[in-house]
Amino acid sequence: MTLRKRSRAAVIGVAAVVLAATAFTGSAQASREASCPPVDHRATQRAMDAAVRAGVPGITAQARDADGVWKAASGVGNLKTGAPRGRNDRFRVGHITDTFVATVLLQMEAEGRLGLDDSVERHLPGLVSGNGNDGRAITVRQLLNHTSGLFDYVADREYGETYLTGEGFLRHRYDTLTPEQRLRVAFAHEPPFRPGARHSFANTNDVLAALIVERVGGRTYEREVRDRIIEPLGLDATSTPGDSVHLPRPSSRGYSRLFASQPDRVDDVTAMNASQVWGNGDIISGAADLNVFYRALMRGRLLPPRQLKQMLTTVDNPDFPGAAYGLGIERFTMRCGTTLWYHDGAAAGSIALVATTEDGGRQIAVNFNSDWGGENILAILDAEYCPS
Repeated sequence: MTLRKRSRAAVIGVAAVVLAATAFTGSAQASREASCPPVDHRATQRAMDAAVRAGVPGITAQARDADGVWKAASGVGNLKTGAPRGRNDRFRVGHITDTFVATVLLQMEAEGRLGLDDSVERHLPGLVSGNGNDGRAITVRQLLNHTSGLFDYVADREYGETYLTGEGFLRHRYDTLTPEQRLRVAFAHEPPFRPGARHSFANTNDVLAALIVERVGGRTYEREVRDRIIEPLGLDATSTPGDSVHLPRPSSRGYSRLFASQPDRVDDVTAMNASQVWGNGDIISGAADLNVFYRALMRGRLLPPRQLKQMLTTVDNPDFPGAAYGLGIERFTMRCGTTLWYHDGAAAGSIALVATTEDGGRQIAVNFNSDWGGENILAILDAEYCPS
């Protein structure tokens, strides 16, 4: 299990999470259908409190199972006023946006409007080109399971210094960026590997996938997500913000450590132009809505069986043994044998995760109002699904 980078300089505890994953991942022989131990949310609350003591400002979470809904919060939502973290907060979900986009594309495949093995060139002619990048050699499927080989634009040093860290972020946080601006950064680099050779997460894939949604649907990606997922499921806390810089209420402040040379400095980064993460991290939601979405997804309310099966067909992640990536969703097995399907995401001032059992019977969604401390996520999941 891995947590996504917000930038090449702002890694949110990835190394610690990966090391911890070896302790939480079950053996290859563990049953994928193993049932969860009895629910004990007290352990989950203790794990949240421990993460706050370790330095995370505040955490909000919701768990959902056959016995009902459990909501909790820990820590503060505003470091300046000391206001507590809200149990119904809305927040930037980061790369959980990928699951929304993949679901829409799979719905379009079910409607016969595209094929997963269509080339990117077929839907976005001439866009992926230059420096060895070739949209004719990359498929829609490879965008969704991150085997395209395309360079991740956030790993570009100049882009990171301009938009993601330090004074660059503070100076440019309100800038409007187009998808094409970010893609040009990616295509200025040669692909790290040939399409299909292996899995490697790249934000570039997600931007292209959202553009294909627009090209096939003939409408904005935001409209497709609203009409196909948000409104049918009644996700009242979920929105596609466009170029808005604000978080809707109720919400807490978001915090970042933007300066590597000043590790104790904390900046309020709540406000930022959402166009900078359009299609790969812009969606705003809440823990309750994320649980409803993942429950509906696993129970077949959003996709026909064939498309759901394709979504859950995974490729191995060679950098993180035991992790596997499907189409906009990931899989790992807990130490107690429970298999979870999940996605995590990082945005400025936010770490989010939603996880579900494969039968859709039990979910948890968690958000930190900081973009550090991600190594504590696994302890919270372990407390929820594998209490001692």
